[in-house]
Amino acid sequence: MPVDHYENFPVASVLLPARLREPVEAIYAFARSADDIADEGDATDTERLAGLAAYQRQLDVIEADGVPDEPMFARLARNVHAWQLPVRLLRDLLDAFAQDVVKKRYADFPELLDYCRRSANPVGRLLLHLYGEATDENLRRSDLICSALQVINFWQDVGVDWAKDRVYLPQDSLARFGVTETQIASGTVDSTFRALMRHEVQRARAMMLDGAPLASALPGRVGWELRLVVQGGLRILERIEAVDYDVFRHRPVLGKRDWLILGWRALRMLERPMAANRSRPLAAPT
Repeated sequence: MPVDHYENFPVASVLLPARLREPVEAIYAFARSADDIADEGDATDTERLAGLAAYQRQLDVIEADGVPDEPMFARLARNVHAWQLPVRLLRDLLDAFAQDVVKKRYADFPELLDYCRRSANPVGRLLLHLYGEATDENLRRSDLICSALQVINFWQDVGVDWAKDRVYLPQDSLARFGVTETQIASGTVDSTFRALMRHEVQRARAMMLDGAPLASALPGRVGWELRLVVQGGLRILERIEAVDYDVFRHRPVLGKRDWLILGWRALRMLERPMAANRSRPLAAPT
């Protein structure tokens, strides 16, 4: 399931085949540390962008079949070369992190999805390359799952992101439903905000369900990993609905009971495709 620093990456969980844990950990270390440069501490924007530019130069060395001196990048280089991973996907991650430093608002959902294309989708694509399953259809469905996970993270963290002066809710959606940034700043959850969030939750769920057949198609432990990720994302959407979209005072998280539900639903995905797993709003806030 998602992790604290880099939300859309399964960190070498027990479900991953042992042979894949080393490359997954190497890519995760790169992504997490780059994300921290863009988002943590008290560095200036100029310093953050310079740090990310230095990472790009290390990728230049790797792409030229070299091995950087720094241990983290040397480890990444070994795995990129051994598994023939596309370096452009790692560059996309850096580009998205750099965008987060300077861009705080998104005009519409397509513009947000373009950000997700670089901030989230490379993760799924890299994993499919590691699995040897990077077909066109698998990549398309992986992109849907990863982008859905990213926007689900945005919807559960509207208040958290506001504290960083970031609004990922599309500006045209805010205008359509009559929600102002003043409401977000004050954490006001009224009928307009609920209507906006209902719309965005439904949009995220549709994306996840469209991509979900990939989780049933992949074999073995890899398939189980992805089925739990898919069901975890859908469960967060249910929890957003369960608190009547008040993500300011009730940030949705998954507890122990949820993991039992996720396991059961993941098993059902094998028995019946996603039509049998369409998540419904929880009956009451928990």
